[in-house]
Amino acid sequence: MTGTGTGAVFQETSAQPRTEAVPFAHLSLELGHLYMEDFAEGPERLRGHFAAVRPWVEAARASLPPLPDGKRPRMSTCFLIDDYFSRLATPAELLPPLLKAAEQAGLTIDYLARESGCAATDPRRPERGGLAEFVLGRLVETPPAGSRGFRPPLSRTGWLTNGRRAPAQRTAAALSAAPSWQPPSETGARGHSVFVDVELWDENADRRTWSCAFLAAVWQLARLGLLRDNGRAVLTPTGWDPAAFPDDWDALPPLLRLNPSAAPFTAYYTCSVLPSRFLPVEHAVRVILEQTQVDAGALGQVVRRSADEGFPVPAGVVERTSYVFPPGL
Repeated sequence: MTGTGTGAVFQETSAQPRTEAVPFAHLSLELGHLYMEDFAEGPERLRGHFAAVRPWVEAARASLPPLPDGKRPRMSTCFLIDDYFSRLATPAELLPPLLKAAEQAGLTIDYLARESGCAATDPRRPERGGLAEFVLGRLVETPPAGSRGFRPPLSRTGWLTNGRRAPAQRTAAALSAAPSWQPPSETGARGHSVFVDVELWDENADRRTWSCAFLAAVWQLARLGLLRDNGRAVLTPTGWDPAAFPDDWDALPPLLRLNPSAAPFTAYYTCSVLPSRFLPVEHAVRVILEQTQVDAGALGQVVRRSADEGFPVPAGVVERTSYVFPPGL
């Protein structure tokens, strides 16, 4: 128990869960996120992808400032596989050509993640919901000025916005004037609004399917080392031999460490090199991150550790994420 003096508050020490620490690189660089349809186009599609990504890997590495002690900043690479929305091939069929194409471009994929891992329940603790459900519980909607709460909460609708939606039309009483239309507006807009309404999930036959944007937000939080479950780190890497991929996706851990000598998976900053079709998705990701209440203990660890290294990070989570959308990717 803690507390001394008059008016002290006594509580069990176990009521304050310890925040498990994770190691940090300075930058987590995502080398791509492809759909199963992309893989179906064959090895040439993969080679073209990594050839387009290669110059930006070098640029990202060069953009990192040197540390005060003269050491080189730590950078790790990762790749996200979409095994959530479709599974057109097995890991044994799909992953070796992917790694070979990266190697031919002079690139190494340090960490390989399954997108379903951002949604699924941890098999070690089946009584708890999956990561997506966990992050959903940490969303705090930012109500626009003058909001009267007419819209149901996101926990019921599955939609999150960055401002005020256009008011819903209501049936006018007899002889009353029809209500005038009002446009949506972005909270904190600079001049003109860029209003975004993000679908977090849909449901069919009592089965919830998380949206690509929401799973990508979970992915960003994992890479930034900001996800904890009652203080415990989640989505931690599992060492894996890249020559031994199974025939079943569910036989793979959600996050694989393919390079034993890689810098840590979690990092102070993230950068993602993606096809331009992901631009609207990543805009939605930023809307989600801006309204996510991040674990205070994890956030404090990042601030302290980065400051100790002479590599301070911005206070806002969104400011630690960046993107490159190369032409032709």
